[in-house]
Formats: sequence, C-alpha cells, structure tokens
Amino acid sequence: MSTTLVTQSNLADKKWYLIDAKGKILGRLAVEIANILRGRTKPSYTPHCDTGDYVVVVNAEHVKVTGHKETDKTYAAYSGFQRGLHVRTLEEVRAKKPEFIIMNAVRGMLPKNRLARQMLKKLRVCVGENHPYAAQSPIVWGK
Repeated sequence: MSTTLVTQSNLADKKWYLIDAKGKILGRLAVEIANILRGRTKPSYTPHCDTGDYVVVVNAEHVKVTGHKETDKTYAAYSGFQRGLHVRTLEEVRAKKPEFIIMNAVRGMLPKNRLARQMLKKLRVCVGENHPYAAQSPIVWGK
C-alpha cells in the first residue's frame, strides 16, 4: 500500500466556512482559522499544497483578549523614513480597523513562505454580522 500525496491536479473542491468571532479569544480563534486555511482539518492534508478551504469571519470587532492586552499589546508599522515608526495599541486598532487584528494573528500562525501568502488570500474578515459571501453558502464552523 502506498501513500498518495495531493497535487494541484487532483485537489478537491474548496468549501466555505463561516466563523463568528463574538466572544472568542483571539489566539485560539486564530489557530482554528489557520488550521482550516492550511487544510489540516482534512484527511488529505499535504504540507506542500494548498488543500485548505475559505474562511469568512464575522463580528471581528467583538473578539476577546485576556489580561491587559487591550492596552499593552502594540502593533508597529515603519514607513522607512526617519521618525516613521507608528505604534498603536490594540484598542486603537480595534476602533479604526478591527479586521486587521484577526488578519495579523492568523498571518502569524501560518508558515512564512509563498504558499502561506496564497492561503491568507482565502481569509475574509468582516466587521458586523453581515457579509457579502452568502452566494457561496458558507458552512457554520462551531465546536
């Protein structure tokens, strides 16, 4: 009996999953999303192929963090110019662009290569309950 590896030619159809982030802890949610994007929830998981599914996350502004991370956790962006370092706390980012919090956490959980950048394009994060992906009929993911 031989092991069959998944290649790009024999990939199965991609499914769409819907995850509600309301009341969920950020790190644990990011691990679940990263596993779905990589395809680790499937029996046909192959590390060198994109076997994962699409993920739609709603209620991104209601994700929880533990401890003092709301005021202590910082996000830094550097423009390349002198004094071009912009440091923002989690509560500032949550007020302006809450979808960035989940995208950044999931990006940190994926491997650092071209395949991970391709997987991250399958993640859609929406603010609020409504999302424009109803035509794909996403399956509600909940454990």
